[in-house]
Amino acid sequence: MAPLNQLCLVSVIFLSIFSLSSLPTSAIIPKANVSLSVPSSQLVENLCNGKAVENRRFCLKALSTPKIIAVVDTTQLGTLIMKLGAANAKATLNVYNEIIKKPGSPQALKALNCCVEAYKYAILSFEMVSLELVEDPQTANYEVAVIGPEIANLPRLLTGNRFRKYYVSMGYEITSTLELENPNEY
Repeated sequence: MAPLNQLCLVSVIFLSIFSLSSLPTSAIIPKANVSLSVPSSQLVENLCNGKAVENRRFCLKALSTPKIIAVVDTTQLGTLIMKLGAANAKATLNVYNEIIKKPGSPQALKALNCCVEAYKYAILSFEMVSLELVEDPQTANYEVAVIGPEIANLPRLLTGNRFRKYYVSMGYEITSTLELENPNEY
């Protein structure tokens, strides 16, 4: 890694840690209305046990709202997951925008702006996948898969980065399930 890139990364990490100490994390951590000990629907259980899901505990917690537990259709569940992913990305984008407002080096600002652009892309992608689930699960599966590589390019600054990765894995699992449920339609 070039010295300038190292300085940039260190500056961004320092700035982020300093800035995040004053911000509430409730904006990016999913809130569950139901305890994890309460069994969720079989559809949610099956999804969270899927091989593409990277964090089963996160999946169960994020999908433990009464609205999601009541879902009986895979497409509806996928739509809600993508909406949750978009909401999480929006909350994390807001945190990045707050960090950018604080004084910092030009290198840190450049790195943070890259994060902002990646989150704007993620929000649009989650929203697009949500719409495509009904008409074309195969395209939705591809679209959700291409959100993932954007994460690898971001510095690991926020819990939101990790959560976005989890929503992508849940989205990939649900779109793969939809493709298997309807193999002859696409």
